[in-house]
Amino acid sequence: MASLNVGNLGEYLREQRRTAQLTLRQLADAAGVSNPYLSQIERGLRKPSAEILQQLAKALRISAETLYVQAGILDERDREEAEVRSVILADPTINERQKQVLLQIYESFRKENAAEAENDRPGAGPGDTTPSS
Repeated sequence: MASLNVGNLGEYLREQRRTAQLTLRQLADAAGVSNPYLSQIERGLRKPSAEILQQLAKALRISAETLYVQAGILDERDREEAEVRSVILADPTINERQKQVLLQIYESFRKENAAEAENDRPGAGPGDTTPSS
């Protein structure tokens, strides 16, 4: 079976599984996928769906967005946001409610900054008085 260019995803999953100190079988059971299927994903022979990636992320206690970026489902520019989310979700020193609050605050700051950047663009503001030629 030829590689589907998902080797980075497989390597990343294997690294996350080992970091979580889970065997292949344990992760497969926790994610609700078969052991052979997970093995094929880790070896880059299968490209899992977004739903399977979400199940794997939940079992690994990492953000699904991180796996989506690795799998090429999310654009590379979304990587930083996914990494921030992943770090927050993986932090064992805060509880789930605190993690969700942090993520909401983070998202509100991103939206606020995006709106400000849009308004700061030349010609984008309602008070733009730039003469047209």
